[in-house]
Amino acid sequence: MTAQQNDEVSILISEIEALDRASCLEQWREAFGCSPPKYLSPQFMKRVLIWETQNRALGGVSVKTTRRLKQIAAGKALPTTAKPGSHLVREWNGRTYQVEVVERGYVMDGKSWRSLSAIAKHITGAHWSGPRFFGVQ
Repeated sequence: MTAQQNDEVSILISEIEALDRASCLEQWREAFGCSPPKYLSPQFMKRVLIWETQNRALGGVSVKTTRRLKQIAAGKALPTTAKPGSHLVREWNGRTYQVEVVERGYVMDGKSWRSLSAIAKHITGAHWSGPRFFGVQ
């Protein structure tokens, strides 16, 4: 990004920050081709409009990132991204649990486990989705 482009984006951001609610709605419709959901505050709309301005100026996000964002927005589960060597941490009822991801499963408190769901059940006493419990889904 050149200095001139940077200055232009900075000016656009300043203009967005100064918008009132009606102007935010108008800018949103121009940027996205539809009205925003009714519950959005002007502050949130401004953040999204600023992000969109920066996104357009810098060339956007990758196809992979766009795909993942759409999956998240649709509430679809994402594949587990924890790789061997990763540590997962979860606090439950005032205690912090740390799980290490190993090649063939997981290790917690020196004990090997085949699944995160088994660990989550051990911790909570109830059936949980292990990946969801540890925030890797």
